[in-house]
Amino acid sequence: MLAICFLDIFNYQTLVVMKTSMEIKTHQLKLQARYKQLIEQAYNVRQTDHALSDISEYKAIKLLNKLNRLKYLNRDTTVKRLN
Repeated sequence: MLAICFLDIFNYQTLVVMKTSMEIKTHQLKLQARYKQLIEQAYNVRQTDHALSDISEYKAIKLLNKLNRLKYLNRDTTVKRLN
């Protein structure tokens, strides 16, 4: 009985980690799409509107920092699952 409870708790924890990992991955994909959009916009308006280009690049850099943090968090959950 105790072994079954332990397995249920272990499976639940694994499920929570996997769900969190999938949520992080989904959010990461949305941010990547937005990042590409901002970089493309910055490139397209570089010759006509320098201010808008700079703003788009700044926003893209901030998104890239968020993406790097999410990448680290996702790596952290992967390491926990392996242990």
